Amino acid sequence: MNEEILINITPQETRVALIQQGAVQELQIERTRQRGIVGNIYLAKVARVLPGMQSAFIEIGLDRTAFMHVADILQNHSQTQIEKLLFEGQTLLVQVLKDPLGTKGARLTTQLSIAGRNLVYLPPNSNDPSTEKYIGISQRIEAPEERETIKNRLAGLMPADEKGGIIVRTSAQEATDNELQHDMHYLRTTWENILEAAKTKSAPSLLYQDLSLAERVLRDLAGEETTQIRVDSAENYEKLNTFASNYMPNVLGKLTLHRGERALFDLFDVDTEINKALGRRVDLKSGGYLMIDQTESMTTIDINTGSYVGARNLDDTVFKTNLEAAQSIARQLRLRNLGGIIIIDFIDMLSKEHQESVLHELKRNLERDHARTSVNDFSSLGLVEMTRKRTRESLAHITCEPCPSCAGKGEVKTPQTICYEILREIVREHRQFNPREFRIVAAPDVIDLFLEEESQFLARLGDFVAKPIKLQAEASFRQEQYDIVLS
Repeated sequence: MNEEILINITPQETRVALIQQGAVQELQIERTRQRGIVGNIYLAKVARVLPGMQSAFIEIGLDRTAFMHVADILQNHSQTQIEKLLFEGQTLLVQVLKDPLGTKGARLTTQLSIAGRNLVYLPPNSNDPSTEKYIGISQRIEAPEERETIKNRLAGLMPADEKGGIIVRTSAQEATDNELQHDMHYLRTTWENILEAAKTKSAPSLLYQDLSLAERVLRDLAGEETTQIRVDSAENYEKLNTFASNYMPNVLGKLTLHRGERALFDLFDVDTEINKALGRRVDLKSGGYLMIDQTESMTTIDINTGSYVGARNLDDTVFKTNLEAAQSIARQLRLRNLGGIIIIDFIDMLSKEHQESVLHELKRNLERDHARTSVNDFSSLGLVEMTRKRTRESLAHITCEPCPSCAGKGEVKTPQTICYEILREIVREHRQFNPREFRIVAAPDVIDLFLEEESQFLARLGDFVAKPIKLQAEASFRQEQYDIVLS
């Protein structure tokens, strides 16, 4: 499958679109001021150890303390308690596994790794000797003889004094020995620089920052199927050329500078796809649709037949809608970068064969996803539970903020509800302060209701408190916003 990568770079942000079969399949956005910290390595300080939770809060220099579980220190932690490994005020090297998200701080690990084009280097971990002198192979390299061959190659290339571990990435299958040695030299040198910086800085300090989004795209997304990588910034095109020359010369011939009259993202209508990916509803070609709701704890996806009535009977209509939905869901997860727990409510299917076909279609389409996914079978309630690895914030978290009117609930109280809240509040204020008069300042819709449908209740309350109640419409107020002024 041929694919293109579009890289749109401005001083304020970098945007990347992965195009397959002429359609946008994946979007990534990195704001200059909001750049993610996944992969960064810090000299950190332990702020607090929580034995009851077998975890600790760690200072890395951010507004919120980061979080680390004992499993993030030791791979085999069943017999070791965190209070025997960490103490308050201790300094240690940590790496960010997950960006801060919502009210949660960053997730950390002491099991450090530095990624190159073909290899991932695991420096020796003083807390966990099991990482020493280790060669691991990517799960995507499945053939046993291939895994053994590349493992033997790496064992012969590793320096005799190496005490750390190496994980072989999928791209290493096509790499020459010189390329692998170049990768290993780069990774070991980077680690030595980190250790030197740790000796001269005080905790908490940043020691190593992961590559920029554009550089990570060349390292992680560009592959054999990539036919072209278009960049629309001359300055950054030169930087990426230099980066590719040093670390991945095989993509040099695919890098091109976009000079067309039309903006780069307009070629595939990417901005329209971004706007669609921020909506709840996703229409299917058949007339059915998905409803996607993202919360802090999980994402739910509901499938509906909508206007689709094209099949011969109800079972076929449901089956075809679910098949199309499975394809669309896999694409939407990538477009929106949805991670964590995902619950999919397919339309009920009576046929076990239909269920298996839909599940197979979902898994088949998820194979193109660069993020790790795990899909369970249909539950007794007809739901499919799955997980998708989340390392960075979703598209919605990067580009949107909670609505100031509903605070992210998706709903606001009706003007009638606000009227009744105001009436109750006036009774409370009357008993506590006994002012000369009350003035209600509220949104125009609320004031209109007091003047019309709710006027009799307002008049009765005026008689009850024996004080004048005046009304003032404030156009700048949100529907749920109001003030009661006492005088």
